[in-house]
Amino acid sequence: MTAATTPTTGHAGHADRVYATGLRNRWHPVVPSRFVAPGGMRRVRALGEDWLLFRRADGRLHMLADRCPHRGARLSLGRHLGDRIACWYHGVEVDGGGTVTAVPGLPGCALEGKQLVTSPPVREAGGAILAYFGDALHPEPGELTLPEPLTDPGTDAFLCYAEWDVPWRYAMENLLDPMHGQFLHHESHTMGEGESTAKFRIRETERGYFFEKTDQRGVNFDWVELCRTGVDWVDLSIPYPPSAGPGGPFGIVGMICPVDESRSGVFFWRYRRVTDWQRDTWRFLYRTLIEERHWQVLEQDRTMLEALPPDADTAENLYQHDLGVVRLRRLYRAEAEQQAAGLAAAGHI
Repeated sequence: MTAATTPTTGHAGHADRVYATGLRNRWHPVVPSRFVAPGGMRRVRALGEDWLLFRRADGRLHMLADRCPHRGARLSLGRHLGDRIACWYHGVEVDGGGTVTAVPGLPGCALEGKQLVTSPPVREAGGAILAYFGDALHPEPGELTLPEPLTDPGTDAFLCYAEWDVPWRYAMENLLDPMHGQFLHHESHTMGEGESTAKFRIRETERGYFFEKTDQRGVNFDWVELCRTGVDWVDLSIPYPPSAGPGGPFGIVGMICPVDESRSGVFFWRYRRVTDWQRDTWRFLYRTLIEERHWQVLEQDRTMLEALPPDADTAENLYQHDLGVVRLRRLYRAEAEQQAAGLAAAGHI
């Protein structure tokens, strides 16, 4: 093995892994809520690890590391027993909090009553499951403030979910790059208006920053805000013609789930501020006309991002339009380094 291919270890290696698979000590979206029906279970992968989601008959949701504490078998292959999972291999039962409740082959075994399986806290919002992924120094969930469009009763939103073969950072960077709308999406829906040249600025906010055009607003994909409220999300707005119905501009809340080093789950809530009869009109138009157009735009993003080489960010020639992307990279890299340094100082790596 050459020096170029030798994997890094220790502090630097852990920072690289966090940067590749997703920041810890934050909430992340995992999958849409509809993926786990009452009484159902689903194996998922997030932040480079395997997990099991299961839902009780009353709708309560639990998440467990997909690993039996006995011999490491996959709990996702086991039986759903209502409020716990029985491993298929030897029948060991684990409840939604990760505690072993029974060892059928040896009742009274020392495993019983011990919390031996990682069980991240979960919340549901806007039709999606969010989970908190902490490290050894931060096991308890941090504060989570959900995006306003997902909680505002005067806003109606549709969740669109897909999985792309692209690193999570590239998917986030795409959202912090408004100028690509003028070119990649020029023939799509409402993205053909406005100037093909622009200047950008970063404007700080209490929860993150805006990356916006200085000479155009309300014409195309002219601005995006990165919001860091316990979960990272972006907010952006696309102007709509009157033919698209009531509600004013079309907003998008976007989140990215780091599945592993090379795959991402992308969550896009398309929203408009509508109530009463306008909500019904908007929902009808969206389902019958607009949704297909939006999936076409997402396909353009997917095609472009999946075609990028894995090391695309190592040999670039950036310019002023890339300030938002550069800021994002520095932010995430610094957090990955900080998390690794904290664990190293405490002797965990």
